[in-house]
Amino acid sequence: MKAIITDTNIAVGDHRDLLDIIDSLRSQGVSHYVDLPEIIVCGDQSAGKSSVLEAISGKTFPIKDGLCTRFVTELVLRRGQEMSVKVSITPGESRFGEDKERLERWQPKASVDNEGLGAVTDEAMCAMADPAGTGEFYEDILRIELTGPEQSHLTMVDLPGLFRSGNKKQSDTDVDIVRGMVERYMARPRSIILTVVSAKYEYVLQEVTSMAKRADPEGLRTMGLITKPDTLDVGSESESYFIHLAQNLEEEKRLGWHVLKNRSYEEHHVTLAQRDAIETKFFSQGSWDSIDSSHCGVAALRVRLSAVLRDQILTQLPSLVQDVEDGIRDCAGRLDQLGPVRETPRQQLSYLLRLSEEYTSLVTQAVEGTYTDRFFGNRKKVDKFCTRLRAVVQSRLHNFAEEMRLNGQSQYIVDSESESEGGGEVRDLPHISRSEYVEDVANRLKFSKGRELPGLFNPLIVSDLFVEQCEPWKRIARRLAEEILEAAHLTTQLILVHITASDVAEEVLKLVRQKIEELKVKLDAEVDALLASAAQHPITYNPQLTESVLQIQQTRHKRDMKKLVRKTFGPHRFDDPDSKISLNPIELMNLVGEGFEHDMERIGGSSAVDYMEAYYKASNFTQLNPIWVVLTALFRFQVAVSRFIDDISVLAIEDCLIGKLSTLFGSREVLNMSEQDISRLAGETAESSLERKRLEAKRGILETGLKGLKSLHKHRNVVNSPNQDQGALEHPEQMSAVTPGRFETA
Repeated sequence: MKAIITDTNIAVGDHRDLLDIIDSLRSQGVSHYVDLPEIIVCGDQSAGKSSVLEAISGKTFPIKDGLCTRFVTELVLRRGQEMSVKVSITPGESRFGEDKERLERWQPKASVDNEGLGAVTDEAMCAMADPAGTGEFYEDILRIELTGPEQSHLTMVDLPGLFRSGNKKQSDTDVDIVRGMVERYMARPRSIILTVVSAKYEYVLQEVTSMAKRADPEGLRTMGLITKPDTLDVGSESESYFIHLAQNLEEEKRLGWHVLKNRSYEEHHVTLAQRDAIETKFFSQGSWDSIDSSHCGVAALRVRLSAVLRDQILTQLPSLVQDVEDGIRDCAGRLDQLGPVRETPRQQLSYLLRLSEEYTSLVTQAVEGTYTDRFFGNRKKVDKFCTRLRAVVQSRLHNFAEEMRLNGQSQYIVDSESESEGGGEVRDLPHISRSEYVEDVANRLKFSKGRELPGLFNPLIVSDLFVEQCEPWKRIARRLAEEILEAAHLTTQLILVHITASDVAEEVLKLVRQKIEELKVKLDAEVDALLASAAQHPITYNPQLTESVLQIQQTRHKRDMKKLVRKTFGPHRFDDPDSKISLNPIELMNLVGEGFEHDMERIGGSSAVDYMEAYYKASNFTQLNPIWVVLTALFRFQVAVSRFIDDISVLAIEDCLIGKLSTLFGSREVLNMSEQDISRLAGETAESSLERKRLEAKRGILETGLKGLKSLHKHRNVVNSPNQDQGALEHPEQMSAVTPGRFETA
């Protein structure tokens, strides 16, 4: 076996600075929020983890059979001229206020050099413990910093040892707690998993191996460490298996394997120097001599672990910076949602006034359709359409107008004698021919006669017919009001959720909803008033009424004459516009006379229907095709329908609801509130206050950490400089210590 190397030249460039910055981030609590590059030491309770840490650090670690530590221990090793020991506690994420400050100030009474790390560990557990509880596991981390001329630049995180069943000192529940803790640390993508495997037990039976494989299936960030190789029988199959394992032939891992000899019980009194000498002798004889010297012994282990951690830091640096920046942005956004501190009445009033300004501004934009705030999103996308209230209202009103014109009548009157029957829209309404409708009206006139002469009609019949045809208006108008009201509720809710804290939104939303419901009462009353007005006796001074009546009658008379001409002279007389007919004047007079209706009741009914139709005709059509006028049904661009649509849109929807939304939570309303109402709306809950403190602490930690991470960029260039590589080439034995195990050979 080659001579065992030392770690004399491991600290080159800014290696220590790299580790110091990451350790500083961890000590500040950054690891609670962002995964940091680290080496985690995992293994069963009997795997010899404590002996490994003792060999690496030179300090005796507590070994208690059948009892695991109840917290994570962070071991920080640094080379320095003076020997020093510093022990502290990094409080967990759940610690706040005085409790957190108490742990940050904690210092052990026992001395590491005199009483040992065991006494210090017991003191730390007492400091972390909840006086009201016993036996729990803690999020806090015991941090042990050792500095000395013989130390390596290395940081390791020791996790509680795994065990399968409870005893007097640890329960069956603790089994799952420890396993869960180890799994969480292993799952961190930036963690290097150092799996400690005892050669004293079968490899496949040691739980840490399967856990590491689940967390890192490809073995890219796992390094195996074999302990207690001296317990194997010389020349046995077990010894051969573990030697092949150390050579990366059985379970291949990118970072390879390492072998360490623990002190036996008989060797517990020997010094660390003697321990290292015994280990060197063991690996220089027998089958173990076949293992590369850089992969066995504690000296080579320090070199490998230090290099692996350094490379992991440099590799993960860009994504680590990105994660920290994302965490800061997330904190800022959530703090913005929580709003400022609202403990005093003055703070609460100031907060509500700010909310009222933001509410008024956003609702005004939503109503006016300006959409300049980023709350409304990209105009080209529809995902924020519900926030753009004016667009929603316009769409609903357009649909309302179409519905009124197409289906706003109880019956669709079709002129069955028209030449172009079927040329209009298809409507989902009961159809009735004009002749049948006129017949029905004529029969009804018999029972509503007044003093009018035969052939004339009672003008009240027009009102009756109108009211009957307008029956669907009520259903359509009220459905519109409900849709617009729902849109108003949704938009105001989205705005309030956007601008208010989570514990304030509900109360403010109740207030605004209550005011919207008050507007609903006025809206419903206005809709009912407009419906009642529309059901009154038709009144219009539009000259188009008489013009439309004449057009309707002329069109019908012209059609009747065409029918008689075709009957008398043949159906093809109108095919050629230049064709002529020889006709006796007396015969012409007789022919014209045949075209008049002789039933006076039908004449009156027909006139009533003509006036009803004319009352609905569109005021914006000045030149109407007579045939088209007959073909279209009652509500095609009709005067009454158009007026009703406009009245509902302006007098009801706009004046009673939409136009009032921006005033529902104005500064005047806030200033007129009582102190009790202000406190009820803007008072801060204990949960909200605690969440703010947690987020502020997290943001502060991450911002401080970001500064340190960005400073690593210059260190990265220094560590990876050409001179550094040249120095490494001058010490090839050290390069072998950091070569990935995948390329190792026996």
